[in-house]
Amino acid sequence: MSEKKKLTRAERKQIEAAIARANRTDKKEKSAQDSIPYQRMWPDGICRVTDTRYTKTIQYQDINYQLSQNEDKTAIFEAWCDFLNYFDSSVQFQLSFVNLSASQETFARSISIPPCGDEFDGIRAEYAGMLQNQLARGNNGLIKTKYLTFGIEADNLRAAKPRLERIETDLLNNFKRLGVVAAPLNGFERLHVMHDILRMDEQEPFRFSWDWLAPSGLSTKDFIAPSSFEFKTGRQFRMGKKLGAVSFVQILAPELNDRMLADFLDMESSVLVNLHVQSVDQVNAIKTVKRKITDLDKSKIEEQKKAVRAGYDMDIIPSDLATYGAEAKKL
Repeated sequence: MSEKKKLTRAERKQIEAAIARANRTDKKEKSAQDSIPYQRMWPDGICRVTDTRYTKTIQYQDINYQLSQNEDKTAIFEAWCDFLNYFDSSVQFQLSFVNLSASQETFARSISIPPCGDEFDGIRAEYAGMLQNQLARGNNGLIKTKYLTFGIEADNLRAAKPRLERIETDLLNNFKRLGVVAAPLNGFERLHVMHDILRMDEQEPFRFSWDWLAPSGLSTKDFIAPSSFEFKTGRQFRMGKKLGAVSFVQILAPELNDRMLADFLDMESSVLVNLHVQSVDQVNAIKTVKRKITDLDKSKIEEQKKAVRAGYDMDIIPSDLATYGAEAKKL
């Protein structure tokens, strides 16, 4: 029989704070916990978002694309297209790019090099001092991470689990073919990411154990929820002591420069960029394009009739109509 682990003072304070937040909730209004849009998180990393929707998350590292030669860029781009084409219309996924400010304590701990009692301790001390000087002069202190979250519809966890694991294995193999280091997140790691995002104003370490849930009667949301949410306007919000804003970008350009996302992520501030992708069934996509071509042909005929009635050459039609028609037929 395993011996029960004695909680530290910091862990006890963490549980007491979570209980206080749960008891402070006014049941007449929506609580901060209720505003976090998922139902349950399991230790293996599967999350039930709605009654029939289940998701998993993979963290992946960056790939050196901008500095590659043109032929290498083409190969990377084609491999990325193959990666995206893996997803069919039944699998929705989201690419998340998370840039968060880290505390000085976190950075200092990550660059500390303890002595080992050998002849290289002098070099270790010199290198650690150089890193600490760079940290003291730095002004951004951002930790940049990237995630891919995918989800499916299923009646229950038993039905969702094998399919999610199969998709996860395929995605890890696809990342490997791209030359990208990737690893799945378990439930604790997913909660850790959400804690850092939702409570970025506190700069406190995430303390949580699955063993705490049953005795305390709390849910996982109580350990990651901020002190409050405030949504006064459609764009701006308050999360704890942090003020934020959400921007929706609608891209209508026929071509997209590969520098756009990099420019967003190069901003020296905490920023979250989410790309939601929904694959369209190929049959439905072809039907949609054919309907658009029919609508464009109808508009073209109407414009030609107007030109004849006005005494103009019927081949002269608006340039936008001609461009859209050619693009639709090419598609």
